[in-house]
Amino acid sequence: MRHPTCPGAYLYCMEIINGNSTAKIIKDEIAQEVQSMIRSRLRQPHLAAILVGSDGGSETYVAYKIKDCKEVGFRSTLVRLDEDVTETSLLEKIGELNQDPDVDGFIVQLPLPDHINEQNVITAIDPCKDVDGFHPVNVGKTVIGLPSFISATPYGIIELLKRYNIETSGKNCVIVGRSNIVGRPLSILMSQKSINATVTVAHSRTKDLKKVCSEADILIAALGSPEFIKADMVKEGAVVIDVGTTRVPSTETKSGFRLKGDVKFDEVAPKCSYITPVPGGVGPMTRVSLLSNTMIAVKKKC
Repeated sequence: MRHPTCPGAYLYCMEIINGNSTAKIIKDEIAQEVQSMIRSRLRQPHLAAILVGSDGGSETYVAYKIKDCKEVGFRSTLVRLDEDVTETSLLEKIGELNQDPDVDGFIVQLPLPDHINEQNVITAIDPCKDVDGFHPVNVGKTVIGLPSFISATPYGIIELLKRYNIETSGKNCVIVGRSNIVGRPLSILMSQKSINATVTVAHSRTKDLKKVCSEADILIAALGSPEFIKADMVKEGAVVIDVGTTRVPSTETKSGFRLKGDVKFDEVAPKCSYITPVPGGVGPMTRVSLLSNTMIAVKKKC
């Protein structure tokens, strides 16, 4: 069925969820709060990051985070460590930041080199400074609904749904991907009483995945496989959130690559009521959620 006011569209008039503009609104809100703190002669919020090695993607992400801090009035510190740093040395640096009263929150940029155990690193971070929301204490608090630092990407997705007034109560939500960073925590958040969705977590071993996805009112793709979700996997009128950001070779860009999402956008978008693009959808919200978590840390609400 065609929509009478949307030529060429399906039953629903598709709206692109703009993560860039939403993140800008939240940044402005945070910046105003920081200015109020400064006027009250309180110190600026301070976010630190540890970067091990010089992975291109990690360098880019950290640079964005430093830029974000500057835009909202945060202090930022980047601790650079060599690729061959020992796990012991990295843990010692984490211990220093844990004890530094001037640092409100910090992250260790992932992924780490193979010789370092990521879980050892994550659990070494003080839960009250764990603004990435990866520490088991914060994950556990999230599960049972206690105040906590929520992982940045799930936090950003929930915020997008709220700010676009997308109905979630009673909706069938399918999350494709079960990572500890996105899929699992997001499934918990979507099923909580404040959201009230009915959640299915699907993955590579899910039987008849196409059918499972096509029954979703809200479909969240977080599996890291470029353009995996095709039009025949999407229900007409569905809300589609694309978490994927995979670099693929491209002769059309100066960098030699472009970002692709997990959703085949041009195919899927005409069937949707709402859809996030890549780039410019979930990514900016992930970054701004780190700032939001830092403000929570400043207020010691961990």
